[in-house]
Amino acid sequence: MNPDLEIDLKGLNCPLPILRTKKTLATLDSGKLLQVLATDPGTPTDFAQFCQQTGHELISTEQVDNYWKFLIRRK
Repeated sequence: MNPDLEIDLKGLNCPLPILRTKKTLATLDSGKLLQVLATDPGTPTDFAQFCQQTGHELISTEQVDNYWKFLIRRK
């Protein structure tokens, strides 16, 4: 799946990756895909909880070298 938008949040620590992702998702239309790149080791748990609480769909979580790649579908 190709994302509609990608944001690189590598180097940012909690809670900034979630806050920036929330702000970016608000700019997307429903059903659009956002890819997020992050290095904070807590982000897999944070993004799973964020999506569960907000209704967005966490499509995939993938560790690539020294960062995480998340694909989220806007509710």
